[in-house]
Amino acid sequence: MKGAARAQAKRRLFKKVKGFVGGRGRLLRTAKESLVRAGVYAFRDRRNRKREFRALWIIRINAACRMRGLRYSEFIHGLQLAKIELDRKTLAEMAVADPTAFDGVVEQAKKALGAA
Repeated sequence: MKGAARAQAKRRLFKKVKGFVGGRGRLLRTAKESLVRAGVYAFRDRRNRKREFRALWIIRINAACRMRGLRYSEFIHGLQLAKIELDRKTLAEMAVADPTAFDGVVEQAKKALGAA
């Protein structure tokens, strides 16, 4: 690769590493390495973000359930018995934004646990 094509490739690369600290944003070889590593981190962390959010939702649901006299695991089991198919994201949002609706869901879960 020579001339215009090489210059264009370098411009494209340096545009991507703009804002990187030191040689990572200025030196060709270091910039290439940094970009590859950044891509690896981005790939890994797109998956980790999903894990972290699920953990956060579970923590919020657990806290809300305990305030209503139920453990998280019992609550989830009660939902399964009551055939309520709400995901954790929705339940966590409900627990924070709409406590009265969450109270209703908890009562249904308790009823299903009592009947079982």
